[in-house]
Amino acid sequence: MFYIFLIIVLLGIFFLPQWWVQRVMAHHNKTINALPGTGGELAQHLIEQYHLPVSLEVIPPEISEQGDHYDPQSKTVRLSSLYFNTKSLTAIAIAAHEVGHAIQDFQKDELLRLRGKMVIASQGLQKLGAGIIFIAPIMTVFTHSPIIGEIMALIGLLSISSSLLVHIISLPVEFDASFNKALPLLKEGHYITPVDLMAVRQVLLAAALTYVATALSGLLNIWRWVAILKR
Repeated sequence: MFYIFLIIVLLGIFFLPQWWVQRVMAHHNKTINALPGTGGELAQHLIEQYHLPVSLEVIPPEISEQGDHYDPQSKTVRLSSLYFNTKSLTAIAIAAHEVGHAIQDFQKDELLRLRGKMVIASQGLQKLGAGIIFIAPIMTVFTHSPIIGEIMALIGLLSISSSLLVHIISLPVEFDASFNKALPLLKEGHYITPVDLMAVRQVLLAAALTYVATALSGLLNIWRWVAILKR
């Protein structure tokens, strides 16, 4: 009974943040015709208003791997078509959040730059880690030394775990984009009413916590690798 309860608690920890983020985004993505523009129109307006040296692109529906994001390499704000073409509180909050990242880049935010470098490094390390874990049992057989296989497996797990470090660094970057950049933009520009402020805060919090949900999913992936290696 205790183990069943523990499993339920762990599943709740891993999946509730992701469920809450998706629920908040969907709940506030209802069309509001009274809004002055769509998410895409707001993003373009903010880019022009603050003279940001960035471009704006819409992500086609069939491309969903990266989702809404700012690309510091190409200096591009990318919004999914769902938010780009929609007049909703979620759409304008997400648009302002991504423009917030562009402002961070324009202001030469050190954490944003560090995250960008670590994302590139992490992608390589994860591929390397998966390869090391794959050949670890083979090396154990060939060398007749279990310790070598264990060391290689540990190195592989640490390499795969590098993505968690990226997500940890991402948290202050995301919160800054939501509450120090996007929220003041929306309030001072009178793009939202005082009545909508609480809902927009929820969406901006959800946008920032997306990386928490992703990090917890990453923990599940590491847990899966550990379970495989124990067999």
